[in-house]
Amino acid sequence: MAIAGDSTAEQAPDTVPHELPEESRGSPDQPDHGETNEVDFEEEDGDAEEQDGPAAYGERERAVFRRMYGEPVGIRVHDIIIEGNFKTRDELIEAEVADLLRSAGTVQDLVRASSLASALLRRLDVFESVCITLDAGPPELPGTANVLIEVVEAGTFGGFDFGYYSRAQARSGSLKGSLKLRNLFGYGDIWKASGAYGWDQSSEIGIGVSLPRLKSIPTPLTARASVLSQDWLALSSYKERLLGLSFGLLSTRHHDLSYDLTGRTLSDPTQMASKSIRRQLGHNLLSALRYTYKIDQRDSELRPTKGYAFVSTSQLGGLWDRKGLRFFRQEFDVRGAVPFGFYNAALNLGISAGVILPLGRGFMELSSPVPDRFYLGGRSSPVCSLGRLSSLLGFETRGVGPSEPRRFVPSGSAADDSAASPGRDYLGGDLAVSAFADLSFDLPIKLFKDAGIHGHAFLSAGNLAKLSESEYKNFSFPEFRRTFRSSAGIGIVVPTNLFRLELNYCYILKKCEHDRGETGIQFSISVP
Repeated sequence: MAIAGDSTAEQAPDTVPHELPEESRGSPDQPDHGETNEVDFEEEDGDAEEQDGPAAYGERERAVFRRMYGEPVGIRVHDIIIEGNFKTRDELIEAEVADLLRSAGTVQDLVRASSLASALLRRLDVFESVCITLDAGPPELPGTANVLIEVVEAGTFGGFDFGYYSRAQARSGSLKGSLKLRNLFGYGDIWKASGAYGWDQSSEIGIGVSLPRLKSIPTPLTARASVLSQDWLALSSYKERLLGLSFGLLSTRHHDLSYDLTGRTLSDPTQMASKSIRRQLGHNLLSALRYTYKIDQRDSELRPTKGYAFVSTSQLGGLWDRKGLRFFRQEFDVRGAVPFGFYNAALNLGISAGVILPLGRGFMELSSPVPDRFYLGGRSSPVCSLGRLSSLLGFETRGVGPSEPRRFVPSGSAADDSAASPGRDYLGGDLAVSAFADLSFDLPIKLFKDAGIHGHAFLSAGNLAKLSESEYKNFSFPEFRRTFRSSAGIGIVVPTNLFRLELNYCYILKKCEHDRGETGIQFSISVP
């Protein structure tokens, strides 16, 4: 019996057998195996046995199918044969699918397992096609099957991407390019090199590798080295340079565990930083463990119309290095989408909260790291920024929350000194809460509707508070609630396969002194 498992994405879960080798036909001399159901090609109708030719063969084949799909047929996998893998190692393929195939106890289970095994191998992204064929085992071992896995390996070059992106923590967009190489060493390894440059003079260069599994470790492993430079002089009077390594230790459907080892340098070439910023300038080492739990049951990341999502991210800094940055950071994000049943309208609701606390003796008297604090504002859409507490439409990036006047540096002219204002540094918050409501709906124009272009009305609110350096003594929930910033607006959304493009009119409902937010037109590109 031979069963071919198609490798295309349209493959049905239950692949129908279609080829029967001659040696698999039964004979009257075969012994009876008792209660065990095995594939038997004996024709129940005695008259059919005397017939020859394609008609008789087809009738016997249909009889086998009726029996196979009518009752469980016992079977055992005798051997797994792999062909076509010139670079990919046998042990990688066997580790992915061998246990799954050998666990099947009936023909029906084996057909389903073959379909799933084909999907698992295609997911490695190193094969152009995968074909799994089930054949009869050796004649001396009745009730067994051999599994033949035929693969066609994909080329080494995995593609080059180039585009314009906007991140939640960035003041403006950036140009980003990436190069992908695959299966260089035969372990299903995927290599990615990327570079990005932002209009705010931020830049990033990185290279990473991911392995689907390493020996007995069943989960994918990733490693990445990167150099990141960001310019926050206009908002917080410092430049940030990061040189680090990141290791993905666990990655499943709902769980993600990673470790970061990063050298961070903060500098102020203007020498105008506020007192709080000056205390944190210099070099620090960040050794942190990050755990993320995620559930996302929404029908879309760019325009959800139903479902819910929840993300919890915990970060512990200061592992194995008591002289480095030590803190605990926790974020929660809850989303829900409710359809209305007309004009494809849906209401998206979300609430996010986060807290960061320094660690050590007398921790509430210590200061939390400024780059790791929470910031609100920016142009990222709150609808597709799951797990990122930063969106507050209408306000500039880092334009909300605690701030401090910069140091005044006198110039040579007394007239210039009297008119000049050093500005303020935005320091972020140790406690942050934000919420939004977004009503999306189709526009009554067929051209827009066919293209997915739709309208939306939104309401967003949020606030920040400082708790470290003994500021928790001045914190009160009534005051925190009273100083919530909020905005509302309406706009047009153009979704694509990669990002969400928005043109919004934002109206500031409430802001506090020193906040940077204005009523007007806002343009944004957001990536999930």
